[in-house]
Amino acid sequence: MQAVRQCAQCASRAAGGFLRNPSDIPMLQTNKSVLKRGAACIRVLSSENILFKKPGVQKLEEPTDSVHMSIESYRGIFAAPFRQVESLSHDSLIRRAASVVTDSSSTFLSQTTLALLDALTDYAKAVHKRIILQRRYLASLGKLTPADEESLLRLINVQRSEASERLNDCKRFESTWMNSVNLCKLAAEAAYTSGGEEAAVTLRTNIQVAQTQVEEARKLSADADKKLAETKVEEIQRMAEYAASLENSDEHEIHEAYLRED
Repeated sequence: MQAVRQCAQCASRAAGGFLRNPSDIPMLQTNKSVLKRGAACIRVLSSENILFKKPGVQKLEEPTDSVHMSIESYRGIFAAPFRQVESLSHDSLIRRAASVVTDSSSTFLSQTTLALLDALTDYAKAVHKRIILQRRYLASLGKLTPADEESLLRLINVQRSEASERLNDCKRFESTWMNSVNLCKLAAEAAYTSGGEEAAVTLRTNIQVAQTQVEEARKLSADADKKLAETKVEEIQRMAEYAASLENSDEHEIHEAYLRED
């Protein structure tokens, strides 16, 4: 602090002698020693960074501790060697491939099962609609006009064609579904032998669930076929009765005409 004060006084003296008045020029020339001392003090203060140092501002030449830490952390990152992935064994690759096969076959099974269930359900609905129209026709024999009877018979034929198409869909999807079931069985066996017991158990469970659902849908379609067969038997009997009633009515009309002639 003492040195600073002395240097400050020297500088003020030197600065105070600069050309305030023209008469000060001789004084400035006589104070050369003072100017030299002031310049030397300024160099000292500049070298020690006392004169131009502001509070809160750090030298650019000296990085702070946080910068040192950041640099060291980056150096540690780039200096650390990358970990190499261990080579997979054949058994591990086979298990992974078996897992992919089980997932794909399970998806194939679910899609074919859904298609077959929809086909069986649609077939059962078409058959029930045909049964309703068939029974309505049998109940109205001899009571409908020719136009109404023809319209009802046309609806029955349309519903018969609809049921036939749905039955073809059932056969087609059932064949694909059976292939998916067999594929799932092979995939489950392959997964089990390769060490994927969990995947094999899951796939076999999916097979059992699909088979149960298909069996329930088959029962519905079989029940519809049974009711359709009963309706056909009823139709044969009703048509026979109707034909017999027509014959009796014809004979009765002939007999009355014969009596009138007599």
